[in-house]
Amino acid sequence: MFLVAAIFFGLLVLGMPVGFVLGVAGMVGIFDMGGGRFLAMAPDRMFAGLDLFPFLAMPFFILAGEIMNRSGITTHLVEFADSLVGWLRGGMAHSNMVASVMFAGITGAATADAAAFGNTLVPAMVKQGYTKPFACAVTAAGSIIGPTIPPSTLMVIYGSIMGVSIAGLFAAGIIPGLLICLICMAVIAALGRRLNLPKADKRPSLKSIFIAFKKSFLALVLPVFILGSILFGIATPTEAASIAVFYALVVGGLVYRGITWRDLYEMLVRTTRITGVIFLIIASASILGWWMTFNQIPQLIAAGFLALSDNPKVIIAMIIGLLLFIGLFMDINATLIILAPVLAPLTMKIGMDPVHAGIMIILALNISLMTPPVGACLFVLASVTKTKVEAITKSLWPFLLAETVILFIVAYWEDMTLAIPRLLGL
Repeated sequence: MFLVAAIFFGLLVLGMPVGFVLGVAGMVGIFDMGGGRFLAMAPDRMFAGLDLFPFLAMPFFILAGEIMNRSGITTHLVEFADSLVGWLRGGMAHSNMVASVMFAGITGAATADAAAFGNTLVPAMVKQGYTKPFACAVTAAGSIIGPTIPPSTLMVIYGSIMGVSIAGLFAAGIIPGLLICLICMAVIAALGRRLNLPKADKRPSLKSIFIAFKKSFLALVLPVFILGSILFGIATPTEAASIAVFYALVVGGLVYRGITWRDLYEMLVRTTRITGVIFLIIASASILGWWMTFNQIPQLIAAGFLALSDNPKVIIAMIIGLLLFIGLFMDINATLIILAPVLAPLTMKIGMDPVHAGIMIILALNISLMTPPVGACLFVLASVTKTKVEAITKSLWPFLLAETVILFIVAYWEDMTLAIPRLLGL
């Protein structure tokens, strides 16, 4: 056990990609158990880890987001958001948050949100008088709304490997995602006068709001269609994702005329690369996960937590602390695949609903996307906007603290978190 842990953390420190780290550590573990004949199980475990039908939804959701982003639909969503809240002090920062909610229903990926708004909204905010680190911090804070409000690739992964209703997870993610948006807007409002954030001269007219809504209507329909078809049992997540790709192609290519055949090729290549990275992590983690299960490591960890305290509130706090700490150093997909089978049985022992526990775990990992030293959204924004990670982090901490408060509210207030799933009978 100690050998596997040493190899795992040693390779991470040396900078090896996490997908290979997981595979190497897992193979060392099973070789230590039974020698060369046990290694023959590694390919079988890799394929078994990917042999889940719901995983097909991920590349479709990624591709749909790529199409909507590349075709310029993001711009229309931002214009509509700006017409609603752009007149407030710090209006463009507020618009960033509202647009993140709209964009979340299309992509389900924080890095896609960060890249899209890093290229469009951050330069526009800087032009209006915001500092670039603050504009990046607002974008980073809003980006984690993407994988919180459905569709979400993390929810697809968690639901698939843990046997939890993906539709239930999707429904449970709506309220936490909206709460993140609201509390971040509250932070912007609180900082408005102290930082002298820009303010529009006058409120928009109803006519200008209607025009902006009309331009973005086709984009706004997509998330409603995706969620509605899944939550009401009309389509599975995979079916809804594939239809979303078709819809995005029609709207982006024929209505907005924002994509070319070359764009389509580049989007397919990018989707393949992103999907390949995620699937490599899942397949490699399956080897390590099997080794951990065989050695009853989840049971040992659960027993260790329960030995420290049998109070459910304390155990929930320890789980959140563990996830936030591990998220500082590891890719969230790998963390989810490794820790979900470890923590889920523990949450069941303290009486948490499986969907409630899943949302808590996913939201904690989403917050890790904007915490250094390996927060993916921070590095995407730093790369896109040519801003130092340290400068973004300095402006980000009020949002990070506020979103952590939401995490604890979600974790301890089950009735609120599960209100929509229960209303829909999921």
